[in-house]
Parts: sequence; C-alpha cells; structure tokens
Amino acid sequence: MTANMKILCTALSKLRVDHVTKRQHTFYKPPRYRPPYWFTPKERVMSEDLLTQENKDFIEEIMQEKLNAQVTLESPLAKVEQQTVQWNPFTRRVGLIARKIGNYPLWSKEGKKFQTTLLQVVDNHVIKYIPPHEFNPMKTKKMLRKENPRLGCLLVGFMVSPHAALPTGTPLFATHFRVGDHIDVRAKTIDRGFQGVMKRWGFSGMPASHGVTKTHRRPGNIGAGGEKARVWPGTKMPGHMGNRWRTLRGVKILRINTKHNILWTLGVAIPGETGTVCYLYDTVLPLKKLKTAPPFPTHLGSDDLPMEYYDESVHPFDSDTILFDEV
Repeated sequence: MTANMKILCTALSKLRVDHVTKRQHTFYKPPRYRPPYWFTPKERVMSEDLLTQENKDFIEEIMQEKLNAQVTLESPLAKVEQQTVQWNPFTRRVGLIARKIGNYPLWSKEGKKFQTTLLQVVDNHVIKYIPPHEFNPMKTKKMLRKENPRLGCLLVGFMVSPHAALPTGTPLFATHFRVGDHIDVRAKTIDRGFQGVMKRWGFSGMPASHGVTKTHRRPGNIGAGGEKARVWPGTKMPGHMGNRWRTLRGVKILRINTKHNILWTLGVAIPGETGTVCYLYDTVLPLKKLKTAPPFPTHLGSDDLPMEYYDESVHPFDSDTILFDEV
C-alpha cells in the first residue's frame, strides 16, 4: 500500500498546472465571430489623400469604359436573320439574374408614396442551350413538378421554349422586361439561425403573469392524446429559420434605368438581404400574365434608348413637382 502511494505521489508531482489549463482550453474554446457567407469586406479607403488628380482621372476613365462596355455589347441576334417564329401566350422566355441593391421610394401621379426594391442586372450572358431531349433536371425527393419534354434549358439558369432559345454569347439587359409587366422573383430568404416558435411561426406565447413559470415563450402542447399519442409531421416547432428558396410572384415593374440596368419593383418583400442574387422571369399568375408581345426573344440593346422608363402611374423625377390646390 505504501509503495502504491509513493508511485501516485510521484506521478502527481510531475503533472504541471499548464497541462490542465491547456486541456481545458481545448475543450472550452470561446466561439469566434465569423461573418455570414454573403458578407464582402470593403476594399475602399475612407481617405483620398494619397490619390493624385491623375490617378483619379485614370480610375474614372476605367469605370466609364466598363460601363460603356456593358451598354454597347453587340448581340449575336443582330447578325442573324429575323426569325419567323412569333411570341404567343404559351411561350416561355428566358429570365434574368439580378442582385438586390436596396430599397427606394417612388411617388404616384396622385402624390401617393410607395416603397420599391432595386434589382440590378449585371453582366448576363447566354452560355449554353440544352435542347429538350437532352435536358435532364435534377431529381428531388418531393417531385414538385412533372418533367416537361417540351422545354429546353439555357445555362443562364431558366427553362425556355425551344423557339425562344438564344445564341451563345447573347447579352441580356434590364430592357428584357417592360415597365408595367409583372415578374416572379426567386431568391433565398435571410438566414436567421435557430429561432423559437414566437419568431419563427408568430406564436403569441404564454401569459406573462398569474403563475406562469418559465413557459412564457414556449409553444405549449405539441402532441395528441388517445390512440395517436405522437407528434404529427409538420408541427410548428423551434428550428432553423431562413436560408430557404422562396418565390414572390406577381411583382410589378415600375421603373427601368437603361444605363445601369436597374429595375424598380413594387414592394419590399423581395426575399433576402442587400446583395442577394435573385432570379427574375415572367410571372405564371393567370391574371397577371403578359397580354401583349414582349421583346422576343429578348431586347437587342442599343445606344438610342432613353435613360429612364416609367410606368404610367409613376411620377417622373424630371417633370414638374406635383401641386394640389387648396379646397
């Protein structure tokens, strides 16, 4: 017994305190802050003291060249003979890929203010066309739609009718749509992480007084009694909120800027935060579908276009201020 105690004491004397602290730190590391996936660090500097006037002029010249290159791109459709196929209400055109850049107010001609969302179309090109007999979409567990052998696919990201396909290298502009038309916007919602039922599903929670103990933000009863004593599938419970694909249908276009390829869409319900990539295509709602032929198969783009297009209900900023007579 005495020999065993001596061995134990010798082993404990060799154990240092830093060994214990290192082991603790390996198991209990504080969480490190990591920015979200959409965050991009700012590259600009707050001060321009080190920039000479020559450098400023050079930067402005490069920016102007890039801007002109986006506007004056030559479309392959201009070199192809005019197609005999015409647009019809059952035609499915290609869509656009835009980036959400913020919100902005507009005013109607009656003086009513409403909020809009700005979507910028930047450098959209057709990369490839997949004909219907070769188009094999990804299989999903939920079979949300039936395979349609009548539709092909453009590598811009949208399914199209075969007679609406575009040649490779065709640039796409914001004038692919028109003011007054309705579009469907598909994007990912804001990632809010793990949330409870009150924020995730809008539950009211339990009463805040009269003997309620530690159940103020709880969901309450979640199971059925009797023979079916289990939780039903689809029950609204705490879990991960956001970061899901959602489609907002029937969004009206109120204004188009042809210089910067920006669309003003009605409302602020476009999924995602500022900087989110959105997919735009003609709406599928029966009452808001296109009634007249849009630019088919797309707008060629030219230099003689006006800088701004406004919907008939929107007050243009370059016109006179709205005045109302006192009654």
